[in-house]
Amino acid sequence: ADVPAVSADVVVPRPPPPPYALPFQLRPAAVADVVRSDTTIASYQGGTTVASTFLAAARITPSLAPLVRVAVVHDTPTSTSMSNPLLGLTWAAPLGAPLKLAVLGAVTIPVGSGGGNTPDPMRAAASKAGVPARAGMDNALFAVNDVAAIAGVDLAYVHGSFTVQGEVTLFQLTRVRGGDVQPDTRKTNSTAGLFVGWTAHPRLALGAELRYQRWLSTPAAVAADMTGATRDTLTAAIGVRTKIDLGGGRVLKPGLAFAHGLDDPLDKKGYEIVQVDLPFSF
Repeated sequence: ADVPAVSADVVVPRPPPPPYALPFQLRPAAVADVVRSDTTIASYQGGTTVASTFLAAARITPSLAPLVRVAVVHDTPTSTSMSNPLLGLTWAAPLGAPLKLAVLGAVTIPVGSGGGNTPDPMRAAASKAGVPARAGMDNALFAVNDVAAIAGVDLAYVHGSFTVQGEVTLFQLTRVRGGDVQPDTRKTNSTAGLFVGWTAHPRLALGAELRYQRWLSTPAAVAADMTGATRDTLTAAIGVRTKIDLGGGRVLKPGLAFAHGLDDPLDKKGYEIVQVDLPFSF
């Protein structure tokens, strides 16, 4: 029997890209139209801190997205404070599978609560409490007397059902107010992280995250600490994330993670941190 000829116009569809597991506190190695609420609830000896960050980003090109981010902190038994807002721009480099690369440039605006030469002591304490509640990864948001210039890189390897991602960020902080109460004119900080995720099902991903913060300069508070514990912070987290497709390109990816400090001062103060992450892309 004759075999029918195969048309040269037949297009074989490409398989879908492997699923990217979204990290918990590290930045995504991608750009998107997204709004995101990310709340950490940190219990420690003597109190509880709830630190909620809110982010909005919108793509102006397929690989470029400006963003704005701000945090609100409520510390018991102190008070509630607002962080410095952050304005940034993320560029996703077109590397192609299996790699994903995103570069961030950002700056903070020093208008947060508890700043200036005569700060409200309760709001200043609440802002300070936001630092360990966010595992030391968002210090610039709570440096309410400083302008912070921020540069960061995220590189992810996505293959099969696994995602491995690394992140490095540098912060140059410059004091613009509060000189009567803050001795440091300039400070240099850094953060780094490693995330490993496994997409067990299209609607379920598991992940583990290691987070590290280190002062590259020596602020007065670090110099005064004879133990050296305030120089750096190391935390680890494990968590789970699901995916809810709302139709029309709208996707909600709720995540829940638990973090613990691996060294002092977080370990000494008994910090236990629960993170509730709600990113909504459209």
